[in-house]
Amino acid sequence: MRLLDKLVLWTFLRLFVAGLAATPPMFVLADVTESLDRYIDRGLTTPQVALAYLYMLPTYIQWSFPIAALIAAVFTVHNMTTHREVVAAKAGGISFHRLVVPILGCGAVLMVVALGLSELSPRGWRRANQILRNQPVQVWRTDFVYQTEGGLAISARRLAADERRMSGVVVQRRDENGYLHVEAEDAAWRDGEGWVFVAGHVRYVQGPDSMRSYDFQRLRLAGLDERPEDLLESPREDEEMTYAEIKQLASIIQRSGGEPHKLLVKQEQKLAIPIATLIIVLFGIPLATNSKRGGTAYGIGVSLGSTLLYLLMFKISAGFGASGSIPPFWSAWLPNFLFLAVGLVLMTRVRT
Repeated sequence: MRLLDKLVLWTFLRLFVAGLAATPPMFVLADVTESLDRYIDRGLTTPQVALAYLYMLPTYIQWSFPIAALIAAVFTVHNMTTHREVVAAKAGGISFHRLVVPILGCGAVLMVVALGLSELSPRGWRRANQILRNQPVQVWRTDFVYQTEGGLAISARRLAADERRMSGVVVQRRDENGYLHVEAEDAAWRDGEGWVFVAGHVRYVQGPDSMRSYDFQRLRLAGLDERPEDLLESPREDEEMTYAEIKQLASIIQRSGGEPHKLLVKQEQKLAIPIATLIIVLFGIPLATNSKRGGTAYGIGVSLGSTLLYLLMFKISAGFGASGSIPPFWSAWLPNFLFLAVGLVLMTRVRT
C-alpha cells in the first residue's frame, strides 16, 4: 500500500468514526423524546431505559453506516480537491479513480460489517423491548394456534416451555395428499426425537372413500421440528427478526392466505440497507470533486441532501412495496439501483 493510499484511508476512517459516533445519539434522542411518556407510565427507571438503548445500539449503528460513510467520503475527497492534493496526485501519474480506491475498498469492508450487524441487531432489539415493555420473561402460553413452516397447524390448551410440555393438543394439515387430524392429551419435547404425542387419536382422509383412523399411545410427527421456545414466541416487531425469521414468517402468512408484502419488503431491506453503505460512497465521491464550492458548508450540504434524497426514495418505494403495487425486491432495491447508476455515471465524468 502506497503512502498516499494510507493517507486517504486514514482520513476516510477518521471521518467515518466521527460520523458514526455522532449519528446514533440522534436516533436515541428522537426515540426517547417520542416514547418518554410511555416509559414513565410503565414505571421504568433511568438505568432500565439506558440498558435498553444499549441493546438497541447495534441497530442504530447499522442505520448510521451509510450516513457516516457518505459524510466521510464527501469530506475526504472535497478536502483533497480544495487543497489541490488531487491535482498533485494527477501530476504524479495517479488518476482520480486510482486515488479513491482505498475509499471504495474500505466501503466494501464496512458493507460486510453492516451485513453482520443486520443479523446481530435483532437479538439486541428483542432484549431491549423486553426491558421497555416491563414484562417478565414468559415461560407458558394458553389457548394458542401456531402454523409451522412445514404446513402443520397446532392448537393447544396450554404450553409450558420450562417443562417442555403441551396439553390438549390438536394438529391438522390439509394438502394435495389429503387431510390429517391428530388429537392428544399430552405432548413432550425430547432432544433428539422432537415432539412426542401421548394418548391420542389420528384420522387421515385421502379421499371421499378413503379414511384411516386409529388410537395411539405414543406418536411422533415428521416435519414438526419447532422447539418449545419457538411455539412460545409472540408476534415480533420487524426489527426483532433476522433475515431468515422474516422469510419464515412471510412464508407462513402466505400459506395461510394472508398478504406478506410488507414482510417481504422488510426481508429485502435487511440486505439492501447494509449494501447501500458502499453504493452511497460511490455516489458521494464524484459529488465532492468541485473545488469552486465552499468548504465545510458544501460538504455538509451534499451529505445532508444525498441522505434526505435516499431516505425519501427509500420510504416511498417501501410504501409502494408494502401495498403490493410493485414487487418487494424492487421496492427495497430501487433506491440502491438508482444511486448506483447515477454514481457510476458521475464517476465516468470525473476528469482523471
